[in-house]
Amino acid sequence: MSVSAQTLTLPGGVATRRRPAGLAAGAPLSVINGPVAAMKLVSPELTQAEAMLRELVISDVAAVPTVAGYLVNAGGKRFRPALTALAARVIGYDGDVLSLMCAGEMLHIGSLLHDDVVDGGTERRGRPAAHTVWGNPVAVLSGDFCLARSVLLAAEAGGHRVVTELGHAVTRMAEGEVLQLQRAHDLSTDLDGYLDVIERKSAALIAWCAAAPAWASGDERTATALARFGRRAGVAFQVTDDVLDFHSGTGKVPGADVREGKITLPLLFAFEADPTLRDRVAEGVGNADATPALLEAIRATGALDRALAYADTLVNEAIEGLTDLPDGPGKDALAMLGRTLVDRAT
Repeated sequence: MSVSAQTLTLPGGVATRRRPAGLAAGAPLSVINGPVAAMKLVSPELTQAEAMLRELVISDVAAVPTVAGYLVNAGGKRFRPALTALAARVIGYDGDVLSLMCAGEMLHIGSLLHDDVVDGGTERRGRPAAHTVWGNPVAVLSGDFCLARSVLLAAEAGGHRVVTELGHAVTRMAEGEVLQLQRAHDLSTDLDGYLDVIERKSAALIAWCAAAPAWASGDERTATALARFGRRAGVAFQVTDDVLDFHSGTGKVPGADVREGKITLPLLFAFEADPTLRDRVAEGVGNADATPALLEAIRATGALDRALAYADTLVNEAIEGLTDLPDGPGKDALAMLGRTLVDRAT
């Protein structure tokens, strides 16, 4: 695969953002030539999964559908169920793909309910976070409900291997959250420490969503390739989310990570470019009035472009790893979906 390079000369050093060609650039091998077309390929499955998600939060305990449904009805990118649906298309999986799609999304929804309590987040998907409306105990327990639904779906639809791998993913997610808590306000965390956290808390579930149909069908070789794709794409997804923390219009208050003193890749690159920023960020932790100036100073270092270049490289590597999978619209769409993870921040 021929890939040229775009060199970005920035205050923190030189970042190389590869200009992908062919499949890595999203160029069609068949009919998929953009993210809308990629999602359209599995739009029937996504429509059915949306209805199923609403059914899955039904309970005769009134608070549960109220709180869990609040987040389901707020929408979202539905990237995880789309990933599962497209992976199923690639391998020709004819099992219960809807349940696998919803298992990943229900786990994600449950983790969001928990995360907002842990992080003290005030907004989610353009709405007040659930715990700010109904309180921490109900939000946490509703999150537990979603996690339990996820496990049941995985067991019923995919069998022992699928639910075992989901258990491993949940374990890694919990470990990642604990590591992030332990390192809160520790601005000495380096790149390896940062990657360790996001590979656990973000990439583990995305890898499961990509590989679940292959595990369910007993195709270990393809499952390994899809899980590898998901892990790289998952890290790129989180890096891009960290960049979007500097943007408005995302449904969350800009600069939350900086205000909380949470290490992200843009911050690491900014500290490298301007070492004085480390002390300035440390002094501004918890001070909302200081956040806008800090965001501008970080942007000025070129750290956001460097972080996106890093994410771009990961996505290219993820897409290149699909080479041995069967060619066709499903594979093309999977590559395009991976590409949009970074493009959404540009």
